[in-house]
Amino acid sequence: MEIAVHPDGRLSWLNHNVRCALGRGGIRADKREGDGATPVGRFPLRRVLWRADRLDRPDSGLPTQPIAPDDGWCDAPEDPAYNQPVTRPHPTSHESLWREDGVYDVIVVMGHNDDPVVAGLGSAVFLHVARPDWQPTAGCVALPLGDLLRLLKDCGPGSALTVPDPSTQDPA
Repeated sequence: MEIAVHPDGRLSWLNHNVRCALGRGGIRADKREGDGATPVGRFPLRRVLWRADRLDRPDSGLPTQPIAPDDGWCDAPEDPAYNQPVTRPHPTSHESLWREDGVYDVIVVMGHNDDPVVAGLGSAVFLHVARPDWQPTAGCVALPLGDLLRLLKDCGPGSALTVPDPSTQDPA
């Protein structure tokens, strides 16, 4: 299934069209670590991670795995584990996947900079839960929990999210 991000902050799939939050750095074809941008590209959806202490297992054809309190994701370009899951504590910079604010209650791992991983080209670019105030993300795509769970019901092997380059889009 194909999922499309639109530069105006919408995400569409099948017969759905919903609001989404994007990176505070806009949409960029030249994504770099720490720029806050949502990267341009077509990204396979790899798997779903979720907080089993807060939600039931999401209904999806994608592989699912519960998050543990010591789960993290490395964002240190110099680390051999860059843009990969790590166990916390971890000696270099990383994000905690076990967050209190709810935005990582459901995480869809996207195939961004993972085959192969290239140091510095961006890490932890996920599809996750949007903040209630629609605050921009650090480069991810975010949906309200209900919309994200509805999307996951339609996902399975081969599902991918596409972020087009806004500079090549027709403004009309």
